[in-house]
Amino acid sequence: MSETAEQRANVVGPPPGGPAKRGDPLAVLRKTGGLFIRQREATIFVVAVLLLVYFSTKSSAFYGQSNVSNLLSGIAAPFIIIAIGEVLLLICGEIDLSVGFVVVFAPFLMHYLIDFYGVPVIPAILISLLLGLVVGWVNGFLTVTLGLPSFITTLGTGFILLGLTLTTSNAEPVNVPAAAQSIGKFFGSQNGGYAWSAIIWAVILVAIFHVVLTRTRWGLHTVAVGGNLLGARESGISVARIKYGSFMICGLMGAIVGLQTAFYDNTIDPSAGGYPAMFYGVTAAVIGGTAMLGGSGTIIGAFLGAIVLATLQDGFLITGVSANPLDIYIGGAILIAMIANVQLARRQAAGRG
Repeated sequence: MSETAEQRANVVGPPPGGPAKRGDPLAVLRKTGGLFIRQREATIFVVAVLLLVYFSTKSSAFYGQSNVSNLLSGIAAPFIIIAIGEVLLLICGEIDLSVGFVVVFAPFLMHYLIDFYGVPVIPAILISLLLGLVVGWVNGFLTVTLGLPSFITTLGTGFILLGLTLTTSNAEPVNVPAAAQSIGKFFGSQNGGYAWSAIIWAVILVAIFHVVLTRTRWGLHTVAVGGNLLGARESGISVARIKYGSFMICGLMGAIVGLQTAFYDNTIDPSAGGYPAMFYGVTAAVIGGTAMLGGSGTIIGAFLGAIVLATLQDGFLITGVSANPLDIYIGGAILIAMIANVQLARRQAAGRG
């Protein structure tokens, strides 16, 4: 009598190297690890964790409440929020060099409106936020409608904002208007529970724009514009609307950071923000996996990139190490991230070919 295939399988058992049993912990671990490695944010997440562990072993004060608050709200939050706007623009194939000067001018505008013109606090704050949208619209008009390169456009508007700030303030810091402090603490403050306000706002904005970029038609169109501009136009996508919107969002992010910084430090300083704020935002976006050539990017990656930059900056300070080599590490991180982005783009192109 001949055996059936099922009987033979019962006698012989599963072939060597065959599928693992359901519920096998090693198989689950391998599958989870594989999914994690394929995520664009995996590398920067590992780097962030390693840095946090490293500096915590170097100084017991690193995880003290005051230092963690300063790390997240005082350093990381501004990088995160500016990086959100830069991610959207970089995906579109554009960049904003003026956002750091929106950071500088927005709180001064609030100060002028409240202290010189008697404008109530809430309208003054809203007008200061509107400034960011207006600057973004101007950048969009000059870049999209008039056809100037965004590098030149935003370089020019950045210098104009810097000049306005220095001229109107006589290059001197001023105190935050007393009338605004009770409301301003919700933006950020070093006093009491409000010390966490800035990072809470940053996390909320990250969650919102992650969903926008990955789950909405607007996000899909943003990626399409940066990945294939001609194809996006031919498919009916309003390229101008996408780019105008991204410039305006980036400007708004700068205004939010400007107000947060002023309320957190309880002073409005003409030296705050500027090019360093913008460059840190762009760096966070790039090392987080956003391609400067356009077409791909991740809000979560930018968030993690900002955490890495903030951890380096704060870690050097808390451990008493000179901060002079910090720029060397940041420059190296940018180059490594760009090499990885270029190689990834080449592999994707070869796969399509």
